[in-house]
Amino acid sequence: MLLSMWNKPGSYMELISVLVIFVLVLGVTLFVTRWMAGYEKGKLGNRNIEVVETCRITSNKYIQIVRLADSYVAIAVCKDTVTMLASVPKEQLELRDANGKTAMSFKELLDKAKKMNSDNDQGSGKE
Repeated sequence: MLLSMWNKPGSYMELISVLVIFVLVLGVTLFVTRWMAGYEKGKLGNRNIEVVETCRITSNKYIQIVRLADSYVAIAVCKDTVTMLASVPKEQLELRDANGKTAMSFKELLDKAKKMNSDNDQGSGKE
């Protein structure tokens, strides 16, 4: 019975139309999801408040370092409370970039590249 249904000429058109509708629904879903993510990001995109680092202590308790404008504070976040622990000087923080690497200044990066280049020259016998 199933094979006889596929022998009809209109059944191929029905299959193609169902596939086209499915792809359209997926496309609309993708567009709406990205639009909502951009909307939420814009709504939450504060420039004065940023969670720098989070450390989980137990399943519902965390210690976070938060940047508030130009100052940094350590807070304890529990299920029902948020408690300020201490103010943290920026000099004591080891800030990292988005890839998880420690952020370096351009001078530090240039010095590191020069050192690597001189190490390679010494290892190959050139001076």
